[in-house]
Amino acid sequence: MSNVVEVQNAEDFQEKVISSSKPVLVDFWAEWCGPCKQLAPLVEDIASEHKDDITVCKMDVDSNRDLAASYGIRSIPTLMIFSGGEIVGTEIGALTKQQLDEFVKSKI
Repeated sequence: MSNVVEVQNAEDFQEKVISSSKPVLVDFWAEWCGPCKQLAPLVEDIASEHKDDITVCKMDVDSNRDLAASYGIRSIPTLMIFSGGEIVGTEIGALTKQQLDEFVKSKI
């Protein structure tokens, strides 16, 4: 079973990301995005390894264009960490497992 939570729409984003009591890593992705598919297993690993410290969500930018635009998503994959409803970190592009792990650890 996956530890990654799918964000379906703006209301879902508000509930699962902005209102979360824990930091949240959001993977902004799209089905057609090759680098997004390469990153997906690493995001799953991070979700499992850090499940007590951070919530991990995925949001399809094609299904949520307005929300993605409101956060300035111009390139995917984009990873953002939110804490207390605010963005505390952003990484754009495919990362290695080590880079992703360091990014998460530096923000939680």
